[in-house]
Amino acid sequence: MTEADMSVIEDPSGSADSRLAAQTGLRSFMQLSVPQRSAVILVDVLGLSLHETCEVTGATLAATKAALHRGRAQLKLLALQPEQALAPRLDADDERRLRRYVDLFNARDFDAVRALIAEDVRLDVVNRVRLRGKAEASTYFGNYDRISDWKLSLGFVDGRPAILIHEPQAADGAVRGFMLVEWAGEEVIQIRDFRYAPWCLVDAEIRAVER
Repeated sequence: MTEADMSVIEDPSGSADSRLAAQTGLRSFMQLSVPQRSAVILVDVLGLSLHETCEVTGATLAATKAALHRGRAQLKLLALQPEQALAPRLDADDERRLRRYVDLFNARDFDAVRALIAEDVRLDVVNRVRLRGKAEASTYFGNYDRISDWKLSLGFVDGRPAILIHEPQAADGAVRGFMLVEWAGEEVIQIRDFRYAPWCLVDAEIRAVER
């Protein structure tokens, strides 16, 4: 039997894994590695075959099978853990990069922030504008420099690392939006700013990260 033939054999645990994946919240999925998360979502949530998943992710069949197996096993372990055990965590490199970005932003050192941005950065201010490239993105930082109704901090939104946008004038320092920042090495390659999309905060689980 060839590897291709083996890949289409029904996995006896597949239906149970699909049910578990469908019932799993974003917070638990974010505990998986990217390959594991991709494999589980594509196969168990979206119903793609292993070969279709390979085409989407670019991974080999062997790597996809391994990621799917490990991801399923990890989700089963997470399902058995108490709720508080699922608190998301940042790895050291992610925290270092994001803290530097937040600290420079709060200090209004936007020249230093721009130095972190890739030349081909993609920037979406959700519900407002899409900008492409460092030159266009510079206007975005200029807009923040002209207003004072914000302060940033590090946190999580639905288990995903995020930069929280606070209302400093509010007594409780309420979160009014958030940013998602993606990196390639030490460069920012994508920014999505949800400052003007308050509906994204409705029912969202927001966690602050202490310094």
